[in-house]
Amino acid sequence: MTVPANTSEVASSNVDIIMRKFSDTLRSFDLKTAVYPFLGIVIFLFFWNVAASRIDTSLGQFPGPAQVYQQSVTLIEEHLAEQLKAEAFYERQEKRNAKKLAKNPDAKIKVRKYTGKETFLDQIFTSLKTVLFGFFIASAIAIPLGIICGLSDAVYKGMNPLIQIFKPVSPLAWLPLITMVVSALYVSEDPYFEKSFLNSAFTVALCCLWPTLINTAVGVANVDKDLLNVSRVIQLSALTHVRKIILPASVPMIFTGLRLSLATGWMVLIAAEMLSQNPGLGKFVWDEFQNGSSNSLSRIMVAVVVIGLIGFALDRIILMAQRFVSWDKQAVLR
Repeated sequence: MTVPANTSEVASSNVDIIMRKFSDTLRSFDLKTAVYPFLGIVIFLFFWNVAASRIDTSLGQFPGPAQVYQQSVTLIEEHLAEQLKAEAFYERQEKRNAKKLAKNPDAKIKVRKYTGKETFLDQIFTSLKTVLFGFFIASAIAIPLGIICGLSDAVYKGMNPLIQIFKPVSPLAWLPLITMVVSALYVSEDPYFEKSFLNSAFTVALCCLWPTLINTAVGVANVDKDLLNVSRVIQLSALTHVRKIILPASVPMIFTGLRLSLATGWMVLIAAEMLSQNPGLGKFVWDEFQNGSSNSLSRIMVAVVVIGLIGFALDRIILMAQRFVSWDKQAVLR
């Protein structure tokens, strides 16, 4: 097999291109973006450790970073151990059912769900599912309604009193009402969603509705007049006007509302889970507080750190989505 004469030249050229791109990436990398956050975290951990060593509570010394890290490892180990128990349970059940079928092919087989204790990681996923479900419900209502309020001054004036009345209502006030309504209306012998899940999700939806609604209305109402004039001149239909003019121009304000709503929903959910004892991180925190063991404070601090990290991650995801859909790719987003 003959090798083309220019193979080595092509390979050398490709290497040069890769090295040039790597060099450009290194040059464009701002060291401050990595160093400053790292320094901030190190300083925070130092002061946390110093303060924790000086605080004694009825449950012992307040946990520092080392104790919190140790408990986070323990919680992961507990999750893995619980998974092994679940696998063993399903394996025994499968063998038992196989024996029944071998004796009697017409036998009725029951498949039972493993009902072991929910671990810390299980409750994280439960809270995430709940907050995202409530957030999507709120967004599906708030964005269209906000667009209508922004386009019509009459609708905005009619809606504004209701917005200002219900916006400051605490989730703790909504939760009992939602619980009663869900219990009365959601009646099924084989429910697709657990009632506790719906109670928390609708509470989240009601409380994180308002930031997106208000910001969308403000964004739509303040679209550049020149863009509106262009739309009138070329006689765009109402739907095309919204899709081509209003939405692209309102993206920054809409996403600001979405970020505020998601942050609000995440805070509301933790409080709702603590009050109603619905599964999730809020229930985990309350159970550990009631437990009162020597490790309870460390486990609560693990939950606090995880709640903060998840909130930060959710905010970054919304920010990335804004960068993706925004027409102005050079806009500074924080």
